Amino acid sequence: MIAKLPPKLPPHAKNITIGLLGGSFNPAHAGHRLISTIALKRLKLDYVWWLVTPGNPLKDNKALPSQSIRMSTAQKIANHPRIKITGFESQINTRYTYDTILYLKKCCSHVKFIWLMGADNLKSFHNWQNWQNIAKIIPFAVIDRPGSTLKACSSKAALSLKKHKIKERDVSVLAYSRAPAWVLIHAQRSNLSSTKLRSFLSP
Repeated sequence: MIAKLPPKLPPHAKNITIGLLGGSFNPAHAGHRLISTIALKRLKLDYVWWLVTPGNPLKDNKALPSQSIRMSTAQKIANHPRIKITGFESQINTRYTYDTILYLKKCCSHVKFIWLMGADNLKSFHNWQNWQNIAKIIPFAVIDRPGSTLKACSSKAALSLKKHKIKERDVSVLAYSRAPAWVLIHAQRSNLSSTKLRSFLSP
């Protein structure tokens, strides 16, 4: 019997800080890159990993391009030495963010991870499986998005975790904060979205 090899993860080392940006990346676009570069600077991260998921469990994945195609596009869009593209979730057979984070915290216990999301995702964060437990095991940063600020801040998850929100001026300590801890970052915003791009590209 051939032993199953562990998934190949992007380079990482003891005590470095890594932001995790998960999604279908269907397709990846400059907005993803903008969120990542903002996070690198404001959170003082060493790297950002784009976790290109096999498929979003909250969406219909019938027309979803292959993971390899989406990863290839993501690599071209990222084009940054500190943004790394990975599809390891398909290798460990996880569908949910909570399980992915548990895996990373176990196999990379020496790394300080932060979950990254746009403000539009915070609006629906309460629909994610085990969202409350996600907040308990990893700090997360929310990057403001056009038209999402007020709805995100008044969302079920934001209100539930209100007392754990840190001031934006203290954003650089988030990676060293004990979860639950989160921050909303205001910076340059992009109107791009994968949904809009797919609509534009459809025949």
